[in-house]
Amino acid sequence: MNIILFGPPGAGKGTQADILAKELNLYKVSSGNLLRELINKKNDFSLKIKAIIDKGSLVSDDIINRLVTKVISNKLYFNRLIFDGYPRNMNQTKILDILLKKYNQKLSYVLSLKVDEVAIIKRISGRQLCIKCGSVFNEFYNRSTKENHSCDPKFLEKRSDDNEKVLRNRFKTYQKETAPILNHYKKQNLFTEIDGMQKIDEIYSKIREIIHPLKT
Repeated sequence: MNIILFGPPGAGKGTQADILAKELNLYKVSSGNLLRELINKKNDFSLKIKAIIDKGSLVSDDIINRLVTKVISNKLYFNRLIFDGYPRNMNQTKILDILLKKYNQKLSYVLSLKVDEVAIIKRISGRQLCIKCGSVFNEFYNRSTKENHSCDPKFLEKRSDDNEKVLRNRFKTYQKETAPILNHYKKQNLFTEIDGMQKIDEIYSKIREIIHPLKT
């Protein structure tokens, strides 16, 4: 089966994609992972891509589509793909349709995690990472204390892009670019929306119900 998993920043789609990939023996197709793998090759082309990313610019659809093509055309991953973070716009969506048809594959499910924007922004903007031990805390929901964290508070840091303004912009961009994609898959009767505000295991259970309906 081939699955696409959608969700705004902080929805937890990456976590669910990882679980599904492991449990169902699927290959996770993430544009971020594909770019990191490319950069690690350290050739002339990868250095150019790294320069684009380091500048904070977006990698072109053409390059992303080329990377995805290599995966879809690989017989090792035939009909066992889960897409995380791809497609991001209608151009990529159309290319994906063409590629799947070209290599005699099809989508089985398109799932979207629906989350509360205010709650997610609070969840992400409150994240704190201990650069010494790697523990993650949240100043709203799971504060670092002497009881649960032995490191000095000075080691707690927040990502520069984990702020409300940046997150709201990311949400708006996601909604603007994703809405037509979801409508595209709704017309094909592939789309299902899932409550992404549940616990990780509850979301996973719901996904498994959809993928493998429980027989009564």
